[in-house]
Amino acid sequence: RGSGAAGWSVATCVWRKAAAHSAHHHLLFPSASHRSASRMSKRVKKAAPNMPVLFIAHGGGPMPLLGQQDNYLEHFRSIPSLLPSAPTAVLCISAHWEEAEGVAVTANEAHSLLFDYSGFPEEAYTISYPVHGAPHMAARVQNLLRDAGITCRAETVRGLDHGTFVPLKPAWPDASVPVVQLSLNASLDPATHIRMGKALSTLREEGVLILGSGMSFHNMQAFFTPDPSHAPMAQEFDDFLRGACASDARRREELLTGWKSGPHALFCHPREEHLLPLMVCAGAAQQDTGSVVWTSVKLPDGIRVSSFKFG
Repeated sequence: RGSGAAGWSVATCVWRKAAAHSAHHHLLFPSASHRSASRMSKRVKKAAPNMPVLFIAHGGGPMPLLGQQDNYLEHFRSIPSLLPSAPTAVLCISAHWEEAEGVAVTANEAHSLLFDYSGFPEEAYTISYPVHGAPHMAARVQNLLRDAGITCRAETVRGLDHGTFVPLKPAWPDASVPVVQLSLNASLDPATHIRMGKALSTLREEGVLILGSGMSFHNMQAFFTPDPSHAPMAQEFDDFLRGACASDARRREELLTGWKSGPHALFCHPREEHLLPLMVCAGAAQQDTGSVVWTSVKLPDGIRVSSFKFG
């Protein structure tokens, strides 16, 4: 009996070693069926969609936050619904920041607000939006632009201007999405800004919302001196922009680079800083076409303004 028990013990030990070896071998060298199942699992798992690109009309100064432009306020609140998921960050290109040499990007951990307007009620100067910055993303923006031959410096003093905080405060009132702001170049050259967008387009794959904040129509004199002749001119130029945004990437770039040839272009934009964020968005869109996601008609003269989404 003793030898039988010993034999059983030895056999058990050998079996356990063999089983352990087999399991170890399976982990190191999975079977063909296991490898096939793994590949199938990877194929079934869908890649996250690229974040779309938005160009929004940002309204008149702080008025949407003061209860004076509710149509804009509702538009801003709808921004998250235009996206497939919450963005990892927002990169906002505002019409209200220009740099003479290259461009600049905010690299703050936390932002102050820049009240870059005048003549409004006191409450316009006490608005708060304690949103965080994203210095790591700002550094990435710098590197992407430098690789494209565009100088970009880090800005750590300037606050977010109203082109950024006015639309984003209603969009994410809990300030849960970090924000980085990028300037325009003071040359206002369309081709340069389209090239900026192309260089930054890869950020979309990382969940970053590239958002241009400007106006599709921006003639201050026309806004304050109503005239029935304004509406048809504004609509024709707005139609031109709609057609350009809906075109394939090559044609879109041709049309936007030559925007001054559009109908009544210089009436609609005597100075083009409010149009230039659209150029960055068009570049970042790459092959995605654009469509209108919001429009508003300013009474009493019927001037039409639009916002666009690419992708």
